[in-house]
Amino acid sequence: MSLSEFWDFLVLGVVLGSLYAVIAIGYTLVYGVLQLLNFAHSEVFMFGGYGGLIALTAWSPVTSPSGFQSVAYVAVGMCAGAALGGIAAYGLEKVAYRPLRRRHAPRLVFLITAIGASFFLYNLAGKLFGRNAAPMPTMYENKKLFSVFGADINITQLLILISAVVMMIGLDYVVNRTKLGSGIRAVAQDPEVASLMGVDIDKVVSRTFVIGGLLGGAAGFLFGTNQQVFYTMGFLPGITAFAAAVLGGIGNVRGAMVGGMLLGIVENLTVGFWGDGWRYVGAFAVLVLVLMFRPTGILGERVGRTA
Repeated sequence: MSLSEFWDFLVLGVVLGSLYAVIAIGYTLVYGVLQLLNFAHSEVFMFGGYGGLIALTAWSPVTSPSGFQSVAYVAVGMCAGAALGGIAAYGLEKVAYRPLRRRHAPRLVFLITAIGASFFLYNLAGKLFGRNAAPMPTMYENKKLFSVFGADINITQLLILISAVVMMIGLDYVVNRTKLGSGIRAVAQDPEVASLMGVDIDKVVSRTFVIGGLLGGAAGFLFGTNQQVFYTMGFLPGITAFAAAVLGGIGNVRGAMVGGMLLGIVENLTVGFWGDGWRYVGAFAVLVLVLMFRPTGILGERVGRTA
């Protein structure tokens, strides 16, 4: 691999890693509050892709290469994807997890429910939207904007990266600087004490799911701009994003961001050095190596309560 190719793969890795980071935040938020591995989050991501697809297909403005058209395209798609992702996450918590939580079900039951919900949602999407892949409508010319060390940056890559970074900064602010964030952190530390202090546990949990769904749905649309949208599209990105959350330190929002970026970069550099067949081998090898020496993840801070 030449130096110019290295920078190309590195840039692609940063873009992909930013998406992994946004998806991983959904896993880590829910785990921090409920100690629940929400494997159905990958389907929330998938519904976000369909949300953007439906909205942009219905809107379908005249194609224009202008910068305003590009931003409007992404804004409409992200809002629609986030909305459908948020609705799916809210329904998932309301129907699947809240009844179990009120009955104090064992964690194994939560895990089995999450897996069952995942299968249900992607089969539901296949029934509703069809089982054939659908390309995301293109409403602007995806031309080169500038170069970084010889690596070309196009409009789609720049918009994906900016959108992902803005979402991550916004979430970090919400979690650490707002009343809602204080409630989330309180429930994550000790739900019983938080309840005694007047925190509405049901509302905090529901809003946590919705926040994760909004981010996951927006990421689903952004992922669909470079790929086709299909009913099983959430599986591999979802598994990789979950690995990113574990790598960064499950339950740690900033850890999810770091883990997502790292896995995205390693994945693409592995492709550059050894070919596409080794894509996930390199990324998950890094996960195993890090956890061997640091089992709590890179940042190693447990936000959730102890088991």
